[in-house]
Amino acid sequence: MKEGGFIWYELMTSDTEAAAAFYGTVIGWTAKKADNTTAGGMDYTTFHVPGYEAGTAGMMAITPDMAKNGVRPAWVGYVCVDDVDAKANDFWEAGGRVHMPATDIPGIGRFAVVADPHGAVIYLFKPQMPDGPVPEMPKMPTPGTFGWHELYAGDGPEAFDFYAKMFRWKKGQGMDMGPMGTYQLFQYEGADLGGIMTKMPDMPVPFWNYYICADAIDAAKDRVEAAGGKVVNGPMEVPGGSWVIQCLDPQGATFALVAPKR
Repeated sequence: MKEGGFIWYELMTSDTEAAAAFYGTVIGWTAKKADNTTAGGMDYTTFHVPGYEAGTAGMMAITPDMAKNGVRPAWVGYVCVDDVDAKANDFWEAGGRVHMPATDIPGIGRFAVVADPHGAVIYLFKPQMPDGPVPEMPKMPTPGTFGWHELYAGDGPEAFDFYAKMFRWKKGQGMDMGPMGTYQLFQYEGADLGGIMTKMPDMPVPFWNYYICADAIDAAKDRVEAAGGKVVNGPMEVPGGSWVIQCLDPQGATFALVAPKR
């Protein structure tokens, strides 16, 4: 994958067993404990679309020290970069923050935790390419893959300019949302990858939200609520004919689902 594409997604949670059961029910993922050797010595779980060996996302527990430092349950996205150290420095020099400097995960790759100038956190990642053939990955919009990336920014136009500079994302269509401002699509390799908008006043901080593909939005909504999650917005139809819901899992992590109506 070239620089600028989302390459991995990870759930930081306070209860990994409960979260594995919730997303297994809602999304249909199977959860597998990673071998400590392949996970760089961490206690790590990977989520899989049934029938595929390659994982589509990961999960790790929030440690007491992390919780003490303010880490709360959340989904995070990793963007592929050519040089993690240089890109983290680019974030810093452009007014962003470096929460964790470039660090190696033996056998996996190198990553850093950074934030844009308004505080939205994103991860940088350069994978270490494995020996031998790469396992087949499920293609979007297979249920269980990630289909959209949305930033609720401190300032939408400023955020677009910042990320366009960092990752060479291109400007797609801008949608006028009236008092809510413009919903600006951004593109990677000629395809729409997500949208950026100024966050609503009641949102405490800017953040990225990730949309997981589901089979049918009404059925997915029922599964979220039956499994102890909360639907905070939707179902809502979006351009192109898909439907979305925005949710909280039982531990409080924000996520969203995109699917046909039925």
